[in-house]
Amino acid sequence: MLLTDSLATFGRYCIFLRRIFALPERWGVFGRRTIAEVAKLGIDSIPLVLIISLFIGAVITIQMQLNIASPLIPSYSVGLATRDIVLLEFSNSILCLILAGKVGSNIASEIGTMRVTEQIDALEIMGVNSANYLVLPKIVAFVAFMPVLVILCMGTSLVGGWLVAVVTDLITVSRYVYGLQAFFQEWYVWYALIKSLVFAFIITTTASFYGYTVKGGALDVGKASTNGVVSSSIFILLFDVILTKLLLQ
Repeated sequence: MLLTDSLATFGRYCIFLRRIFALPERWGVFGRRTIAEVAKLGIDSIPLVLIISLFIGAVITIQMQLNIASPLIPSYSVGLATRDIVLLEFSNSILCLILAGKVGSNIASEIGTMRVTEQIDALEIMGVNSANYLVLPKIVAFVAFMPVLVILCMGTSLVGGWLVAVVTDLITVSRYVYGLQAFFQEWYVWYALIKSLVFAFIITTTASFYGYTVKGGALDVGKASTNGVVSSSIFILLFDVILTKLLLQ
């Protein structure tokens, strides 16, 4: 029964995607809505990204220094390990899990409220492809702005570790900076950006689907928002494993 329901939901999701990816009827309206969504979904997420990244970078540096303190391990390994952890996992997977809660719940609740207040029905009556009109600007905006958030996350996290070296005596600044530069692989940055684009697509489409298909009243909008965040998180973790295998093998 669970498998049948899951397949039926996935089928509705695929049909929903087909409705989304149609040519906009009015490109001017689409452009204005996309710019508005960039501000709402992307720019408004910058403070959260900066705060979390700063503290996570500091915590990673402290934990690495405390746990690999050994005369057999070079002191610059702290900076190197902090950099690779941030590039390979935190700046894309963990960041998108966090944004799934903020951005995903925002999208699902907004579209869900429009559904229960019959605003989407009004668009359909006027002959507007409501899925395309409401959801496509959100997908384009968030996917396009996601690399900016990832780059900010990388830089702020490494600055957080640098502040630990400046403020405390756990590690010298010169050793930390040398570790950041040692054995650097440019592909790790591209790897993080590729994963983040996939995750941004998952967050926006999954949250939009649950909001768009909600039935009932305000209580059901809250449930749809929760389901959207949970499903997005599960798919992010699933595709994290798949993309890691494909891109780093």
